[in-house]
Amino acid sequence: MITLNINGRRYDADAEPDTPLLWVLRDTLSLTGTKFGCGAGLCGACSVHIDGQVMRSCMMAASQAAGKQITTIESIAAEPNHPVVAAWIEHQVPQCGYCQAGQIMAATALLRRNPNPSDDDIDSAMTNICRCGSYGDIRAAVHKAAALMKG
Repeated sequence: MITLNINGRRYDADAEPDTPLLWVLRDTLSLTGTKFGCGAGLCGACSVHIDGQVMRSCMMAASQAAGKQITTIESIAAEPNHPVVAAWIEHQVPQCGYCQAGQIMAATALLRRNPNPSDDDIDSAMTNICRCGSYGDIRAAVHKAAALMKG
């Protein structure tokens, strides 16, 4: 049994310690907003926050996440009028939408660290892959979210 703190709630997961956090989130706990993309930590579809830092959940054993604060897209999406989600909607960022949960998690972590990112800052921090090529819309939405966060 692995005890995890996810979105401010305690979960006891019946999983092997080396099971990737991604599969515990999706298959054991039914938190399916975090997506499987590549399984190699490259694409970012599985991005979550671990103690405020964006991490690829496919590359982290669930046991490594025990005792840490885990935030998933479900927490971000549940927040009414979240600035990043609002900016994503305004800029109509998603095309196929598959990568967007991970993109939003990466953008949220970036804006927590840097509330006024430049284009270069965004390009450096947003390493998630978008197969639809929505990078220009993603960059515009990050700038919009930064403005919304300022009020």
